[in-house]
Amino acid sequence: MPGYQSINSKMLQVPIGPGQEVYSKRGAMLAYTGPVSFAPSATAGQGIGGTIGRAVAGERSAMMHVTGQGSVLFGHGGLHVTVIDLQGADTLYVEADRLLAHDASLQVGTMFMGEQGGVRGIVRGAVTGQGLFTSTLTGHGSCAVLSHGGVMELPISQQRPVHVDPQAYVAHRGQVQNKLTTAVGLRDLVGRGSGEAFQLELSGLGVVYVQASERKI
Repeated sequence: MPGYQSINSKMLQVPIGPGQEVYSKRGAMLAYTGPVSFAPSATAGQGIGGTIGRAVAGERSAMMHVTGQGSVLFGHGGLHVTVIDLQGADTLYVEADRLLAHDASLQVGTMFMGEQGGVRGIVRGAVTGQGLFTSTLTGHGSCAVLSHGGVMELPISQQRPVHVDPQAYVAHRGQVQNKLTTAVGLRDLVGRGSGEAFQLELSGLGVVYVQASERKI
């Protein structure tokens, strides 16, 4: 069965069938064909532990479990949609509210940013407005993420770390470490600062997805 198909930059068609169930953002269904069913999901495949963690943080993202036989057209708020394929070799870290849809075959978890970034990870969430809890996806399958203006994939290496405006950060994958750094630029000096004083430094080996905007979902 064919995989995820981009109709245009803001609409995605996903096949549904036996062994090809998906979880989608609630309210993101635009149209569908065939006998397809939608059921609210409290866990979205991540288990009770992850659900409780998000509930405590007030960051739960409502999802639907999509089953049946047919195809579904997804989109949300006119935002750009990017498909990311996972081959089981690494983990995708992504903010929950940016997940449009993902294969039910993927293992979903919840990571407290403090576990990866220590105190800096906690400060990153508090200062930048990003959640302290980040969704993790592992395994073989596809997912679709939302962004303002589309995303660019920037490679990360030990010799070439990447510095990202936290508001422009969408997701990252691979063996990557992150920490919050500070810098003062011209926009901050003239009173137009919008996060540039804080930069997210990513190092290691992987890829970071950066959107063409500083707006949150």
